[in-house]
Amino acid sequence: MSNRTIAGLGTLFSLLFLVLVARQFFVQVVEAPSIAARPYNPRRGLLASGRGEILASDGAVLARSVSGKRIYPMGRSLAQTVGYVSDRYGTSGIEAAYDRALSPAESTGDIGEQIQEIVDAFHGKSPEPRGANVVTTIDPPIQAELFAQLSQHARGAGVVLDPRTGAVLAIASVPSFDPNALDAAFPSLRQNPESPLLNRAIDGLYPPGSTFKLVTAGAALDSGTFTMHSRFYDPGYITIGRFRLHNAGHEITGWQNITGAFALSVNVDFAQIALKMGADTFYEYMHRWGLGDTLDFQLPAQRDSIPPKSSITPGELAQMGFGQGALLMTPLQMALIASTIANRGVEPRPYIVREVVRAGGGSSFGPATLAEPVSADTARDVKKMMVAVVERGTGTTAALPGVTVAGKTGTATNPFGAPHSWFVCFAPADHPRVAVAIVVENAGYGAAVAAPIARDVLRVALQSVRS
Repeated sequence: MSNRTIAGLGTLFSLLFLVLVARQFFVQVVEAPSIAARPYNPRRGLLASGRGEILASDGAVLARSVSGKRIYPMGRSLAQTVGYVSDRYGTSGIEAAYDRALSPAESTGDIGEQIQEIVDAFHGKSPEPRGANVVTTIDPPIQAELFAQLSQHARGAGVVLDPRTGAVLAIASVPSFDPNALDAAFPSLRQNPESPLLNRAIDGLYPPGSTFKLVTAGAALDSGTFTMHSRFYDPGYITIGRFRLHNAGHEITGWQNITGAFALSVNVDFAQIALKMGADTFYEYMHRWGLGDTLDFQLPAQRDSIPPKSSITPGELAQMGFGQGALLMTPLQMALIASTIANRGVEPRPYIVREVVRAGGGSSFGPATLAEPVSADTARDVKKMMVAVVERGTGTTAALPGVTVAGKTGTATNPFGAPHSWFVCFAPADHPRVAVAIVVENAGYGAAVAAPIARDVLRVALQSVRS
């Protein structure tokens, strides 16, 4: 082999070595923070003992590390929302959304921190790194009641908000799972057709049924298309072209004003209301509510499904007027709609993390406004209609002694079995402190299943949220 060939090989190997050095530098310095942040990075498992705690509003522990293992004291009750952290299966829920805050500082992989670690070790310093604590707005007694009530059914979800602030007081989804045994159970959980890993409260999309009449009634009054004195005639059906739409059970209610139509949940009347408003006005108010937009929330939440206005026929618009057709909503969104009526037409931004507490400081989160879709006068009138639902309409099963409850039932038909049972409400009606949205899948009438659950959750919540 000639000297020239040897020199060429030497140059080639030198170039390859430089490429390897550059690649190693890029991975360890440039890409290190993003690699450390990946949910499946096993390095966070090695640092689990220093991971911060997740706490309820009263300081109760929702997640903590003990001897290198993550412990979840409330177990199934908050499994999808608090989430999990696993060497094998990554992170979810709050554990994922606030992973960088919860993780000890050294887990970022930053080269400067690694150099500092070497210097500290040389000087005999080896303090255990600690992550920040995350304080939530969860109220444990309300959470326990909500989950206990929903757990009597196969599938469902619920959200409890403070309508004045948007704070999430409780949130639950069933079926659930035990996050303390996640690694062993994960393969079966992932294959389970009941989808226990799914957070139905923020990711489940359902036809809202008659609970959506809050939006339709609000738009009808706020736009001036109808007033509280408007009257409707219901012969039990409405004909739209070649399509005939009936009330549930072919009920006939005759003449009603708008409050009576709302309290008795008359689909024919609300089909008339939607048609009279027209698609332009109907969609204008849906956009005012932010329906179909990405929700400003601290956890990723599914967007509502709203069909494009250009595709809407009169028959479809009529069905959307009472929450059917192609409309799909999350329980969180329906809780926000109820909260907006309770909050005089101001839609609060929902939040579940109140504070991130770390050594030397932290950050806090509080009330903010998402939108003002209807006026205070309109919200007041819709509230009166919701009170009529519980006092003398379809929602009497949600009544509480000594408390004026404002609510709305929903029985949402769907192509996958029996109707979904819905109820949304807030109380006390005059000075609302708690708003609730409940959906139970394939459970039938809202008054029969969801309303009693909401009533019992309201009872506990009003005892807990006193001011």
